[in-house]
Amino acid sequence: MAIAAALTLACLQAAAAGPAATPDYLDTRLSFRTRAADLVAQMTLAEKVGQMQNAAPAIPRLGVPAYDWWSEGLHGVARAGKATSFPQAIGMAATFDPALVHAEATAISDEARAKYNRFQQRGMHGRYQGLTFWAPVINIDRDPRWGRGQETFGEDPYLTSRMGVAFVEGLQGTDPRYRKVDATAKHFALYSGPESGRHHRNIDVSDEDLYDTYLPAFQALVHTGKVAAVMASYSSVDGTPAVANHRLLQGILRGAWGYQGYVVSDCDAVGDIYQTRKLVPTAAQASALAANAGTDLDCGDTYAALVQAVHAGKVSEQTIDAEVTRLMLARFQLGMFDPPAEVPWSKLPYSVVESPPHVALARRAADESMVLLKNAGVLPLSTTVHRIAVIGPTADSVPALLGDYHGTPAHPVTILDGIRDAVPGATVTYVKGAELVAGFDGPDVGTVVPAQYLRPAPGSDAHGLDAEYFHGAGFSGTPVLTRVDPEVDFNWVYGVRTVDLVAEGTLSEAQAKKLSGGPFAVRWNGLLTPPVTGRYELGAAANSGFRLYLDGRLVLDRMDAASKLAKPGAYVDLVAGRAYRVRLEYVHGEGNASVRLAWRLPGAKPPFEAALAAARKADVVIFVGGLTAQIEGEEMPVRYPGFDGGDRTDLRLPATQQKLLEAVQATGKPVVLVLTGGSALALDWAKQHVPAILMAWYPGGQGGHAVADALFGKIDPAGRLPVTFYTGVAQLPPFDDYAMAGRTYRYFKGQPLFPFGYGLSYTTFAYSGLHLSHIALAPNESLRVSVNVRNTGRVAGDEVVQLYVHADGVPGIRAVKTLAGFRRVALAPGQQREVSFDLTPLAAVRHYDPATHAYVVPAGRYTLQVGGSSADVRLQQAFTVRDRAPQG
Repeated sequence: MAIAAALTLACLQAAAAGPAATPDYLDTRLSFRTRAADLVAQMTLAEKVGQMQNAAPAIPRLGVPAYDWWSEGLHGVARAGKATSFPQAIGMAATFDPALVHAEATAISDEARAKYNRFQQRGMHGRYQGLTFWAPVINIDRDPRWGRGQETFGEDPYLTSRMGVAFVEGLQGTDPRYRKVDATAKHFALYSGPESGRHHRNIDVSDEDLYDTYLPAFQALVHTGKVAAVMASYSSVDGTPAVANHRLLQGILRGAWGYQGYVVSDCDAVGDIYQTRKLVPTAAQASALAANAGTDLDCGDTYAALVQAVHAGKVSEQTIDAEVTRLMLARFQLGMFDPPAEVPWSKLPYSVVESPPHVALARRAADESMVLLKNAGVLPLSTTVHRIAVIGPTADSVPALLGDYHGTPAHPVTILDGIRDAVPGATVTYVKGAELVAGFDGPDVGTVVPAQYLRPAPGSDAHGLDAEYFHGAGFSGTPVLTRVDPEVDFNWVYGVRTVDLVAEGTLSEAQAKKLSGGPFAVRWNGLLTPPVTGRYELGAAANSGFRLYLDGRLVLDRMDAASKLAKPGAYVDLVAGRAYRVRLEYVHGEGNASVRLAWRLPGAKPPFEAALAAARKADVVIFVGGLTAQIEGEEMPVRYPGFDGGDRTDLRLPATQQKLLEAVQATGKPVVLVLTGGSALALDWAKQHVPAILMAWYPGGQGGHAVADALFGKIDPAGRLPVTFYTGVAQLPPFDDYAMAGRTYRYFKGQPLFPFGYGLSYTTFAYSGLHLSHIALAPNESLRVSVNVRNTGRVAGDEVVQLYVHADGVPGIRAVKTLAGFRRVALAPGQQREVSFDLTPLAAVRHYDPATHAYVVPAGRYTLQVGGSSADVRLQQAFTVRDRAPQG
């Protein structure tokens, strides 16, 4: 491996100088902490500062290879080639199954290690190729307008803590000597929108809300999860940026909680100190503020100015030494400087990446995440149904499966794919019918030309087109990559994704860089054979310039900005069965890239009319709509009706979809609404008029199978809502107000559309025998709670037993109720199980008292509630806390 070779060279150089010259950092008998300190002692100031930036350069004389600390793995190894794609974090939260989250994270870390092993063999040390993963996101999804709410485990601190700890433990492993990968708790500590203004906004929040809502999950990951890293957020808290906030990083994180790991900034947050917040005039001063507060690693390059800051006396070299030592300690704990044979995961083969067991786990996770919101007897659908119309903009959408920060599945199963696979004997007609949101699709050029009508050359058995990928905005020189692309339907988030080709040796890393992040061009050539004779509309949709040729004749030229206003397609007369030469040339500049070759067949109806026609001929309509991470997400420059920079301004279904849904429902055919998205939607009309509603979230690479499993009764949908569904924005306080009053099930006093913890089933459950071991206890005493749950229906199913505590007028307690326990249990028809919980008032009802600057458990009467959601209380019993004892 590359690191091993570098260390071998360093050992040989040290040995040549004599036995006494062998440095301690190369002695595997010593502790990691001793070795890290010794390695840092060998570095110059400039070398140390270089290691404090995410793209840390090599130090050849010490055998330290280059390393980029930035890797992503929120729900699958991300941006590093193919990987198993699990449901987005919000979907995993809906499973209410920490053991499943642990299994997911274990699979992710297996794939991360296998990829790292392969990258090392190829000498690859770039971004997204390391072992330090910037996940999980444990911010509280306090407002469904936040586009990044999809990345969280929902709105509840206790649920977030349980899921977050399980995820961290699965990522980091249990080896007593080496960590498998590093997890990062982010974003510490106040960050949940709005995305616009995040680089300059200041957040003022009461200590009660800070300690009762925003901090508990971080504390759990530090104390219980032993998380390796914490990411400081973009937010400025009480006037001080989080990356330079002594109260957060020193007073709370390292002081009160005793955190020993390293702190990384959110990307360019250190630069924000002087560039957007204007708190100081120079990079050196900004760097000094962050370093002095305890931010060890800068995601960015502002820390390059730390050399100047040290020379100017703004920060001491001793501070730099302590922070670099923490960073190097992490690399030692990951086994980066030890012989591979000593590191347990160094032999994990690349074959574990998207292996059959991992794909099966992704399907199980997606199955468990499905939330049935309404069912007026329509579901489950019969597998003997004859005619199904699948309508809607996310039915055949891969982005609707993945969400953001996703793994990249080799063979994603769209919801349309899953439905067709589930009922091979049925006639399944698909019509998109409407745009995701007005203005999203760009020029309407019909559907993507399927691979079956494309061939790279005469007589070829392959389907698709010959593709040549060039570096730069032209077609000169030798192509960097040549291959056959089955279809031209690409949405490249970070340039052409070539990392798998590098990992398998097809491309060098240098070649791959030419196709990622900068200008590139692609030329597709081959034969197009139409299925019917008639007039076609042939065209392309792209976010950059293109030219389209047919039989050598230029039919569309959209290379300049003015031409993009022209008619999107060209009408051409084609004869069925005849092969036409087709060539598409695409040139991309910067940022995200998308291009598709499409057509509209002769006699095709407009999409809206075609959807209604399909619905009228069907026995049942499955409308698949909602959102994708192309319109909700992180700080997006695009804006659509109802969206602002990735956040939502309106919780309703986009108007394009609502109009189509109402028209389809008016046909009188039974309609099942399947929704994709990352948080709550306002579904008043659908709740009143549509017979069945299934929330699928962003269900991952196997999501299409999971949706079909739920629709056709292969599984009992048993996901539960990890967020409150409101009737609309009017029920919420202002988005930029971080006070918790009026937010989430804990503080919202109105009538929600669907409550936190809600979810229907194809069976029924009965509760009985609630028993408390004590009815009067002190704050630190343990309380054992038990209850019997029986499946009273005819099919097997899972119930999520939820335990809440309500304070009966106890002074100081503001929450309406608080989740104190949950358990997902599988029950066969007629089966009964006893479910038990152990809790203490200190964990369940503690409240931060600003007067004493401590958590307290107020004396008084409380009611323990057990049921199927925050609003579905089946049994309850009172208990009292005898005294009010301050807790640290």
